[in-house]
Amino acid sequence: GNQRLNRASCIVMSSENTLDDEDTFKILISTDIHLGYLEKDAIRGSDSFNTLKEILECAKENQVDLILLGGDLFHENKPSRRCLHSCITMMRKYCMGDSPVTFNILSDQTINFNTTQFPWVNYQDENLNISIPVFSIHGNHDDPTGAEGLCALDLLSASGLVNHFGHSHSVERIEISPILLQKGSTKLALYGLGSIPDERLHRMFVNKQVTMLRPKEDRDNWFNLFAIHQNRSKHGPTNYIPEQFLDDFIDLVVWGHEHECLITPTRNEQQLFYVTQPGSSVATSLSPGEAAKKHIGLLRVKGRKMCLQKIPLKTVRQFFIQDVVLADYEDLFTPDTPQVTKKVENLCYAKVSEMLEEAERERLGCPLTPEKPLIRLRVDYSGGFETFNTSRFSQKFVDRVANPKDIIHFLRKREQKEGVKDEFNVDYNKLVKPAAVEGLRVEDLVKQYFEAAEQKVQLSLLTEQGMGKAIQEFVDKDEKDAIEELITYQLEKTQRHLQSRGVTTEQDIDAEARES
Repeated sequence: GNQRLNRASCIVMSSENTLDDEDTFKILISTDIHLGYLEKDAIRGSDSFNTLKEILECAKENQVDLILLGGDLFHENKPSRRCLHSCITMMRKYCMGDSPVTFNILSDQTINFNTTQFPWVNYQDENLNISIPVFSIHGNHDDPTGAEGLCALDLLSASGLVNHFGHSHSVERIEISPILLQKGSTKLALYGLGSIPDERLHRMFVNKQVTMLRPKEDRDNWFNLFAIHQNRSKHGPTNYIPEQFLDDFIDLVVWGHEHECLITPTRNEQQLFYVTQPGSSVATSLSPGEAAKKHIGLLRVKGRKMCLQKIPLKTVRQFFIQDVVLADYEDLFTPDTPQVTKKVENLCYAKVSEMLEEAERERLGCPLTPEKPLIRLRVDYSGGFETFNTSRFSQKFVDRVANPKDIIHFLRKREQKEGVKDEFNVDYNKLVKPAAVEGLRVEDLVKQYFEAAEQKVQLSLLTEQGMGKAIQEFVDKDEKDAIEELITYQLEKTQRHLQSRGVTTEQDIDAEARES
């Protein structure tokens, strides 16, 4: 009870009393920068780089104490050379220098930074001159892979540019040990948990296998900040992390992974903590969540009080999205109207032109905003309408829109659910809606394949789960050796098992393999 009363004093500071003094932490908060997204695109190729530059400039201008990144700094698991080069260049330019860092670290850094041979914060390294320390957890795009379990952030951490924290090595249980920071009289406990597959983490929370450790000394005087990179909205029964799983002593959760910018802290009435969801700084899909204006946060913490200032990003490409339901335009046309398709096309042309005009008005006086916006028109053609040729349509906007090839997105309300007939003649085209290709996961395909396959082609030495994970790393993470490593590992394990049982003949080996 007493704990709860104290918590209430962690109110949001009003902007009048946010004087930047020697007791106030200033933290720049950003997540899902997706550096290198569409870097080969002639129009949008530099978008993610321009925005990272803006974010770092903003940190320098505001003389922040540190930058906190919530995962997915990189879009690809193995960023291209151009991508790494430009990231390292910018971080060296903006985060190295003579400005003193005025906070101390009180926790055991060998525990905080457990993925490196230099287990101390970069600004305390006598060979480095750091003006703005960057602290980052990893996301699901730039997560650790391969035999060594390294991720792209580990390259930045080995070169002294980023402090990678929140990496959990164990599959059995997770202990989250905070980085304890002190500036003047303000004590800040920074917790982080790099991305973990949602179902697995959900199960670990349910089984009480996740522990957040707290400082021994005067624990009620610490401001507790937690960075996480997981599904926040429900994508399936356990394919997300409910907020109430998180400990209630936390003051503020910085939630990465969700791309919609909901940066104003919302209070969870059950746990009494606040959650800020900064969202991505580049749109990686043309969905409504990405259309919200993009911001980063400037968080001030003094004692147990906080204040989060929203900073709109100026270099982000505009994105407008609209829905059109053709059946709503009976006064203009029905499926039987002569030349209906031409009339539908004209309607779409008018809608896209409207969005372009709105974009142009908004862009006035914003020299940093790229001039071609992203435009998406979702056309619901249920009720007997036909689609039209989109490539001819997009030709009309080729010089004015950043994504001419996919402006129009046709969709239909499901008329009737088609049952999947029987498992062996699964028609994958029916299972996979052409619209939702991005939602289909490699591991699900592997699972479907073995569910539908006959008994005689089932795996005996390799497990479906292991195979699913290896193929997923091979495809999504470009991990060329994943399948080979799995097979070698499984073979050696089986050989050791057979040797220990003294099994030599072929029949015995088969029998033993079936049992094990």
